Amino acid sequence: MTRTILPLAIVAILGGCSTLPRDGPSGASINAGATTPQAMGSYALVPLTFEVTERIKQVPPQFFGTLASASSEQPVDIIGEGDTLAISIYDPSGSLFGGGGSASSRATSIEGGSQALPGAVVDRSGSVSVPFAGQIRVQGLTSTQAAAAIRRALVGKVANPQVMVAIAGNVSNSVNVLGDVRQPGRVPVGVNRDRILDVIAAAGGSARSVDDLTISIQRDGRTYSAPLSAVTTQFAENVRLQRGDVINVQYKPRRFSTFGALNAVTQGDMPAGPMTLTGAMSKVGGLNTNTANARRVMVFRFERPEVAQALGITQPATPRGVPVVYELNFNDAASVFAATNMEVMPEDVIYVPLAGAAEARKFFEFVQSVTRVVYDVSVTSALNVN
Repeated sequence: MTRTILPLAIVAILGGCSTLPRDGPSGASINAGATTPQAMGSYALVPLTFEVTERIKQVPPQFFGTLASASSEQPVDIIGEGDTLAISIYDPSGSLFGGGGSASSRATSIEGGSQALPGAVVDRSGSVSVPFAGQIRVQGLTSTQAAAAIRRALVGKVANPQVMVAIAGNVSNSVNVLGDVRQPGRVPVGVNRDRILDVIAAAGGSARSVDDLTISIQRDGRTYSAPLSAVTTQFAENVRLQRGDVINVQYKPRRFSTFGALNAVTQGDMPAGPMTLTGAMSKVGGLNTNTANARRVMVFRFERPEVAQALGITQPATPRGVPVVYELNFNDAASVFAATNMEVMPEDVIYVPLAGAAEARKFFEFVQSVTRVVYDVSVTSALNVN
């Protein structure tokens, strides 16, 4: 039995380099999978220098999605069903609201009379009821046009009546604001507050960072989306809305992941604003000084095609972008400046492989564990034989 175990143990030891437990790819396997002049790999391996970080920063930032095409010129001061109108009628003659023929009535008649009607709600037919004028259709009219329609209905009953109409309760000219806002619900829009930022502010805004929020507008079976950071910085993205729009404020936190010989293997939230590679590494406690290969700090990223082109990368793009691995030698003092100038993007993976000494130590620990098992089995077999 011992003669059978020993050859198996030797085979296991010889294969130890490929069977050792690890928390990520080795430096050699990363090199093997990269694109080279001789062969096309699955990703591009790019040495990260200060000059490379400057070339990355020179490419204009780009956000995914836009609200610009959702901008509407539809008027938002139109009277609709359910709106409440404040109607005031002034009768210069005083014959309509001034009373009878007493002395006081004659005085009122000389001075004229006015009447502020109770709030009139636009019914399902689109009309309101006005004393002495009857049912007046106002749906689809502005307040000025509604006043003119009421005045025409009073002609013949009042000499030169003056009518004023205001929308006291705006129900039809409103949008629904949902998602990560303090006061979700229906928000009225008007001629001076009809843009996307107006209604988000009216809903109380959000407690989240603008960098972690995405705005979507649903209208007529279509959805338009853009990051809130773009809406707050690009005037064309702060679009005009139209009645019936549904605004959804979505919380999409920006996160990065760390693996390998770092002091924390985690998925971390990015702070407001940009975060550099040095900031990300500091956030997880930096390199593990006992195991890290400081010469190979790597950032795995699906890079934007325009950035890849600026760097001279010929790697084909995938639907998510161009797969790139940026490699930094943290033992080089100049590389610290490059790391400080390198901005970490959402979904980046920062990975540090084990140093050669750590690989060797792990291998010998594995060999020791295997030989110990062989020894225990051999002793047990000898005892059983005896």
